[in-house]
Amino acid sequence: MAPKSFSFPGIFPALLASSLALLLLPTPIIAVHDYHDALRKSILFFEGQRSGKLPPDQRVKWRRDSALRDGSTAGVPTLLPHPTFSFFTTLGSPVKSFMPFDVYFVFQVDLTGGYYDAGDNVKFGFPMAFTTTLLAWSIIDFGRNMGPELKNAVKAVKWSTDYLLKATAKPGVVYVQVGDAYSDHSCWERPEDMDTLRTVYKIDNAHPGETAAALAAASIVFRSRDPAYSRLLLNRAVRVFNFADKHRGAYSSSLHAAVCPFYCDVNGYQDELLWAAAWLHKASRKRAYREYIVKNEVVLRAGDTINEFGWDNKHAGINVLISKEVLMGRADYFESFKQNADGFICSILPGITHPQVQYSPGGLIFKAGGSNMQHVTSLSFLLLAYSNYLSHANKAVPCGERSASPALLKQLAKRQVNYILGDNPLGMSYMVGYGSRFPQRIHHRGSSLPSVAAHPGRIGCKAGSRYYLSSSPNPNLLLGAVVGGPNVSDAFPDSRPYFQESEPTTYINAPLVGLLAFFSAHP
Repeated sequence: MAPKSFSFPGIFPALLASSLALLLLPTPIIAVHDYHDALRKSILFFEGQRSGKLPPDQRVKWRRDSALRDGSTAGVPTLLPHPTFSFFTTLGSPVKSFMPFDVYFVFQVDLTGGYYDAGDNVKFGFPMAFTTTLLAWSIIDFGRNMGPELKNAVKAVKWSTDYLLKATAKPGVVYVQVGDAYSDHSCWERPEDMDTLRTVYKIDNAHPGETAAALAAASIVFRSRDPAYSRLLLNRAVRVFNFADKHRGAYSSSLHAAVCPFYCDVNGYQDELLWAAAWLHKASRKRAYREYIVKNEVVLRAGDTINEFGWDNKHAGINVLISKEVLMGRADYFESFKQNADGFICSILPGITHPQVQYSPGGLIFKAGGSNMQHVTSLSFLLLAYSNYLSHANKAVPCGERSASPALLKQLAKRQVNYILGDNPLGMSYMVGYGSRFPQRIHHRGSSLPSVAAHPGRIGCKAGSRYYLSSSPNPNLLLGAVVGGPNVSDAFPDSRPYFQESEPTTYINAPLVGLLAFFSAHP
């Protein structure tokens, strides 16, 4: 789809003054936003997405324990030939007993915990790992701006990394999904009630690169907070990365029927390997990862589709992350990554034509494909992160004969955040619970069905359909959830069946946490 044409007179002089940046896009509503309140709620959202045994300090009270047997179907019969058992007599003396026959035990895999990715009850490892990486990056770059919410952000990371450690506990195997998506999507039921297939999917000959990146990034978060846990995360990241590099290939190649069309690795495995290496280099400072990145830059296509960043395509994130070292004057050998990052910035600035990035009439970044807010928050996060790196180096981004200042990048990122919070043609917030007007009928099973406290009896698979089709607001507010958002014309149907617009996801919120943290400290 061809991008809309926008004209912004005077917006790109040789050096852009920050005051001109306010003229970037039409702003129908000017509001003073409480970024700290939005930050608090954006982190609280993750507690509503928790799977497993909920902790005593759980703040989203309408949720209950769920999926407590996840992993039980992945048990592997293990042969113990002629085992010897020890037991104790009533007198307390040990007795050894030799069994004259083989015994089989089924050792179950514990895959409880983690997050439901969106409004369903499946645990998809690929987007969960990306969510974890972006939450960790938010803390690494903007944790100092989070105030009392920092501890909750760290808890949100750990809830995921605890699960990812379970999913990678067995060498040579990574468990990448729990739950049959087709079975789950045929039902509308609370996670506390679900009786759909909890099939476990694993890979043992394809890459889990994003998982390695998530573990490495999180190891930085816990480096000073919990050194032992940080070392565990980093060591596991190294092992998973080595496995991924040895078995190069897209995880969806061997699990196509299970993960597609939901989270297909359409973009291929190459970007995940570079992404993981970049985070391992940042976390370990080992020369081997620097050399890996330089050696594989072309082979793994670092410069491809640089205006994409999300759970399937890490290219822009790779280049921005690595460019920090160039801008700090420590890594000239990564100069080509900075050139790629500059190209990415130029490709998404309004007024510069690019076939894959457009803006709605109200000023929202728009990319075709559904759940557009994932692009808005992820690309805005990179704009903000790169603007900070540029500011420290006193640099700007050259876009042909024009130049974009760090202040411009910040203002564009802020404009996107403000749109989400209510500065848009409809005058509504797209974050549940923020502002006086926000989505009421989000595509989310737990939020739309009566809570266990309100309706203790089980609500079966098809019994939930009447709640799905109801025009009534959801009974449980999933505070902080940001939905997929309006279409390219700024129109928004507040209706559950319109899942591309009304469904929240963890990977929409994860980069938004960093954005809100920064703007709460720099309003």
